[in-house]
Parts: sequence; structure tokens; C-alpha cells
Amino acid sequence: MSAEYDNDELIFLDEDTHQELEQKNKRQWNILIVDDDEEIHTVTRLALSDLEIHDRKLNFLHAYSGKEAKAKLNEHGSDIAIILLDVVMETDDAGLTVVQYLRETLNHHEPRIILRTGQPGFAPEEEVIKTYDINDYKTKTELTRAKLLTTVISSVRSYQQILTINQSRLGLQKIIHSASNLLEEHSVKGFCEGIVTQISSLIGLEAEGIVCARAGSVIDRDDDGVYVLGAAGDYAPFINERIESLHNTFIVENVGRCLRLKQHIFEGGVSVLYLNSSGFEAAVYLNLHTEISGLDKQLLEVFLSSISIGYENVNLFHELRNAAFRDWLTRLPNRNEFINILDHPQNYHGKEQLCAALIDINQFSDINDGLGQEAGNELLKAVARRLHQCFGVEVKKSRIAADVFGIFGKAEDVTPALINQAFQQPFNAGDNTMPLNVTIGLCVLGRKPEAGVDVLKRTNIALNRAKKIPTTNFEFFAPEIEEQTTWRLHMIRRLRNDFMARKLELWFQPQVDLSSENVIGMEGLLRWPDGNGGYISPAEFVPLAEYSGLIVDIGYWVVEESCRRLQELAKLGYSKLRVAVNVSIPQFRDPQFVDSIKQLVTKAGISPNLLELEITESVVMDEPQIVIDALTDLKQHGFTIAIDDFGTGFSSMSYLQKLPLDRLKVDRSFVAEIRPGETAFIAETIVTLGTKLGLTTIAEGIEKREQASFMIKLGCDEAQGYLFGKPMPFTQLVEFLAERETA
Repeated sequence: MSAEYDNDELIFLDEDTHQELEQKNKRQWNILIVDDDEEIHTVTRLALSDLEIHDRKLNFLHAYSGKEAKAKLNEHGSDIAIILLDVVMETDDAGLTVVQYLRETLNHHEPRIILRTGQPGFAPEEEVIKTYDINDYKTKTELTRAKLLTTVISSVRSYQQILTINQSRLGLQKIIHSASNLLEEHSVKGFCEGIVTQISSLIGLEAEGIVCARAGSVIDRDDDGVYVLGAAGDYAPFINERIESLHNTFIVENVGRCLRLKQHIFEGGVSVLYLNSSGFEAAVYLNLHTEISGLDKQLLEVFLSSISIGYENVNLFHELRNAAFRDWLTRLPNRNEFINILDHPQNYHGKEQLCAALIDINQFSDINDGLGQEAGNELLKAVARRLHQCFGVEVKKSRIAADVFGIFGKAEDVTPALINQAFQQPFNAGDNTMPLNVTIGLCVLGRKPEAGVDVLKRTNIALNRAKKIPTTNFEFFAPEIEEQTTWRLHMIRRLRNDFMARKLELWFQPQVDLSSENVIGMEGLLRWPDGNGGYISPAEFVPLAEYSGLIVDIGYWVVEESCRRLQELAKLGYSKLRVAVNVSIPQFRDPQFVDSIKQLVTKAGISPNLLELEITESVVMDEPQIVIDALTDLKQHGFTIAIDDFGTGFSSMSYLQKLPLDRLKVDRSFVAEIRPGETAFIAETIVTLGTKLGLTTIAEGIEKREQASFMIKLGCDEAQGYLFGKPMPFTQLVEFLAERETA
């Protein structure tokens, strides 16, 4: 379907007056005389010059050889009614080759053929006359004027009858095809053209006329003017234009009168038929030069009553098609139609470089919430109008989603600069004038054909990337972006499958008292086996889990697994050890988070103070109040709270004071700064702050003895790191604890 839906091409005549129309359509019968004798041409023309058949004179075309005859046939085709054809010209069978060329090569079966020869000995065989549908065969001497007149008149009548039969067949074919393909783009046009063609054939006329109706939803016009829906004949194309565009007051007045009176008009020189079914009205104007007989009028009325249901159906299906492919608010093509456009870019442009773009209106929901949906709708219509003004008809426009528009055209016409320029001026929406900011995703099409849905997907990927770039409001799609997206989706799917299959593991890294180096607890660390004996880094998969929302379920499993391991440790005599687990912001956003944690601990039968919940600075700063409220509740229930990675972000001290903390962790990056002869200012500051707030401090990433000694001097209470123990599976942890006891 085309982006700006047209019923299809109609055929109209550009005219100024009805008189000019009649004069133009005072047709003639084309007679082709083919003979190598100039005298034959002259005699034939004189003999037939005054002849009129059905109010039409004869128009003579001349050819003097078989070659010239073929050229005339190429030029005039089936518009030639009769061919008076000499058999023997430049060759003995030159005339027969012309017949063969007309019937077989050009495939024209309407023109009637009268063979003439001055050499009876070269008469064609009977089989030739039958094969090539030749009307008559005469010697030139026997073709007197009277016989020539008789032959020509009968041949013209045969030609007209064949045209009428073919016209009737064509009209029925168009109606049947349109009725059986109601969801096709051209159904309304095809059906209406079929009506004109069939009406004309019913009363023995050539198909000349138009079908007009009030626009309504049929061709997406907002006014109630009369538009041309279908046509046949020698009218110039005015597809979907108002009837006034014909510049013919005679047609305009009589079509309007027919629709106003809701009845047929049969008057001198005027024939307009009224068509109506369930409110779907149309007027059929026929370009006639004689009055329709009473019998023909009855025939037409029967035909119109039977065809009216079909007219209603094509209009109803047209409305359904509009609903499926056009946005109801802006009347722009919708997402489905935009994909159709992208599927067939060659229909709109040649070999130029093409580009698709998605334009997302920033903070549109705030406009809807603040000013109301009506103002939002008016704003969207204003954007659609602005896109039409700025990009014209060459660039296809679409409304993809609520506040997302799509455009498609030549790469030189679809650029970030031109799009931003279109949004420079504010928009008027009712009584409101609003400036708009947009984010743009663009995708330049390759030279090879691509599926429209794939182009749209890539453009959307670019749009999402653009939303994450703080320095600019647009992004072009690049293959590596899609590769990253595909990889991310693959990893998320794989993570989900492995989690459901219980393939994830919880490892433990010991935490020790810095003074005695006795193990006082562990941090639970998630591990994801890669299936090849290695492990995928948490820095890689934890963001994927958070992005997909899977982190909530994984988080509950980590807590549940920690509780189960604490039970086992208690049975082995390690009842005082705690386990620290990380909590992410998606978990805090879960309304069931606090109650679920409480239930898991209660079900396991362990003391809540053995489960320490670790949060990072970024979690606190993302949703401070939600985090503070949840942790306060859990703290009152007996859980211990630690803040991890402290000092790596931009914490607010006011939030730090509001958090119900027990432990402050010094990030490994600050511990790594501890070197002989150097001061670790930030580490010292964090320990001092923790002491003043009455919090236990624990240092991460202790790998060297001098780091441990330095942190003891600073007053740090606890530590974890490779110096004391690496992360290990639970079975190794049990062995590690047993070895420490015996050491």
C-alpha cells in the first residue's frame, strides 16, 4: 500500500466548457488503407468521404507497403476500425504478414480486415482467412462503390459489436476482481471504473464517464466536498481530486444536483445515475450524445440496484483498510503502513541513497498530564502538519506510536539538521503554544533490499542509543550497535535459561577481624558458569540481569541460598558467621521486597542479624526515599545493613545520616592506593567518618600485608581480600574454615 493512500489513477479530461467536451468526443472511425497504388488510395477516399456510421465520419490513414502498415498499426493499434489491405505489395504475401503482425505480434483482435487484390491468382488460402479472422476478401475490380459501402458499414458494425462485448467483459472483470480483492489498495477505484465500463457496455456505448461521491473517509479528506472516485474514457487523471478540478460547470452542477435530489437525471444531453446503499452514495455521470431509451433506463436501474451492495462493500472494506493502515488522529500512515513503505522503497525513489528516521517527542507524557489529552492530540496534529510543510510529498511521513513519528526519503532530505530545524519554532495546540525537543534515530538503507521491519528495528535501536547520549539528540544506526543489541538479548535469554535450570552458583569470600584475623562472616558472590569450565564476569551479567528485570528473581534466590548455607554452617558449629548479599534498585522497587526477605529468613529459621544487606551509593541516590524506608523496616526486624563502594559516587551526607547503617565498606580502589611511603587520604577519611558515625568499617581488596597493617593503624575494624581468602564454592569454604580452626 502506498504511504499517501490513493484510490488509484482515474481518467479525466481537462476542459473548460461542456461544448468543448462534446466537440472533442465527436469521434471518427479510423480506416487504414494499405496499398502500393496511389490511385487506389484516392478512389477509396473519394468513394467513402461522405459516409457517416452512427453519427461518426471516417478518418483515413494511409500506408503504401507492409512495412508502413506495421508502423501505422504500432501507432494507432486497436483504434483502427477497418483495414483495407492489399495482399500483393513489396512481396507476394506482404498483406498477409501485416495480418499476422496485427493478430499475433500486437495481439489486436478488434480491427476488421478486408483483403483486396488486383491479382486473383494470388488469393490467400481458405485456412489463412479463418486463422487470422479476416472479414472479407475481394478483388479490386468487384469492389464497386456500392459494394465497398456495404462492406465498410457491415465491418464497422462488427468492430463496434466486438468492442461492446470486450467492454462488457472488461467491466465485469473489473467488478469481480475488485469485489474479490476488497482489501487491495485499488478496490474502490477498480470497482467504480468497472461500474462506468459496464454501464457503457449495457447501453452500447464506449466507456466514458466518472463516478463521484462525497469524500468522507474514503479518501481521507476532512471536508464534505464531492470527489471523483473512478472513471473510464478519455479523461485526464484527476485521481481523488474535487470535481471542481475538472473545470466543467456542466458536470459539477449535474452531479451535485443528482446527489442533492437523490435520484437519476435523464434529460436532454444529461445522464447522471444515482447509486445508494446503506448511506454510501455516488453519482455516475455518463458522457452521452444521445438520450437513453426507456428500455435502457430500465436495464440500468436493474443493474444499479444489483451493484449497489458491491459498492457498499468496497467502501466498508476501504474504511477497514484505512483503520488498519492509517493513524486515526493525524491521518498519517501508521506503523503497519510505514513498514510497507520501507518494504518497497523502489516505489517511491530510484537509486538514490535512502534514509529512515524516527522522531521521538521528549516529555510528551508531561504535556498530556499537565494540559490534558485533548491538548496532546492537538499537538500531535500540529506536528504532523509541520512535517508536511517542512518535508513535502517526496518524504513519506508516518505516526509510529503515541509520540513517535517516522519519515523516509532521500538521505539528503532526511537529516538530523533538517529534522531539528522543523522543530525550532514552537507549536500551536489550541490555546497553548509549546516548544518541543525531540530525539532522533536514523538508519541509512543499504543497496541490497531489506525487510521493512528490519529497517524499522534498526532505526529504533539508533533512537534508543540517542536517548542515552547526553551531548546530542540523534544517532545513526551502525552494524556494531545491532551486534551489541543482539549479543545482549542472547545473553539475557541464556541467563534466564541457566537461572531456571539452577546453573547459577553462590560463592563466598571470607571476611575477617583485622586484629585477630578470625573469620567473622562472608560475602555471597554470584557466579555464572559459561559451560566451558570458566565463569562469566559479574560485571558483565549483573547489568544484564538488572536491565531485563531478572535481577529480582535472582536476588531472592541469592537470599534463599544464603539462608540455606547459614543453616548448614550452624549445624557444623559456625552459628555466629554472617553472610552479606548485595541488593539492587529493581529489588527495592518490588512492592513485595521487604515482606519476602522477612519470610525467607523466618522460613529458614535463622537470626536476621546473620544476613547483612549490602547497598551501593548509586542505589541510594537513585531512589533515596524508597531505599531508606525499606532498610529502616528491615533494620527494625533485626537485619544488618552495609553500604558498599562508599566514596566512589557522589553521595549526599544527608541521606547517609538517614540510612540505618551498621557497616561502612572502604572500596578496593582506595585500598589499592596504599603503598609504602604514601598516604591513602580517602581511605583514611572514610574510616574516620565511619568511626564518628559509630559504624563498623570493613576494607575490601586487601591483598598485601602492608595494606592490612595500614588499615589497622587507621582504625579499620574488618577486611576481606585475597590476603585472607579468595571467593570459593561452599564446599571449599567449609574446608577453609576447618583448616583455620586447626591452624
